[in-house]
Amino acid sequence: MPRTRKKEPPLFEQIITNNEEISPDVYVISFKRSFDFQPGQVVKIGIDTKHPPRIYSICSGNHENEVRILFNIKEDGFLSPKMGAMVPGDKLLVSDPYGSFLGTNDAAWWISTGTGIAPFYSMFRSGMDKQKKLVHGVAQLNQFYFEDELEWGLGENYVRCCSQQSSCNVVNGRVTKYLASFDSFPDVKFYLCGRPLMVVEVRDLLIEKGVPYDNILAEIYF
Repeated sequence: MPRTRKKEPPLFEQIITNNEEISPDVYVISFKRSFDFQPGQVVKIGIDTKHPPRIYSICSGNHENEVRILFNIKEDGFLSPKMGAMVPGDKLLVSDPYGSFLGTNDAAWWISTGTGIAPFYSMFRSGMDKQKKLVHGVAQLNQFYFEDELEWGLGENYVRCCSQQSSCNVVNGRVTKYLASFDSFPDVKFYLCGRPLMVVEVRDLLIEKGVPYDNILAEIYF
């Protein structure tokens, strides 16, 4: 029996209210919130019905008036260069939110690289920052998105790891180097969000250090 192709969720027109470049080739695009969502969920975004939409995590609090999406420009991509050129008044096609990578009020570690910080920033902005430790890994110092707000809100529980540049209060090296320095970890959930290689490496490292597999939740960015 032939396999039925999964139907794409419907996309709805949204009008851009702001589009800000917060780091070289990294943008936060906004539109008025017309739906409820749970922090950690994603939406599909497109600009027409001829090309397949892409998946992006919501990067705003669930009580805010606007929905924000954090994205970086992929030079060989179709969608992101066009999104980067958009101005207020332009239109996007956006699905309803969905996904199971959901934040809670329980103690947890949030581990991310690059724009993979988006769902955790949504959780942070939604008031889920208590009993949380955020580890963010990037290559360049100007890629610590929202760092002033996160440092003020999380204090010592906001850990920055930079692999190619050095600065005070920043761990020199990749996220895996920082995590490898621990002999053991607390009995909490570990949320991982980033590129596939990072997610696999961190998951394996945590398991080797005694973290139960069921305590690890992952969202992969491509």
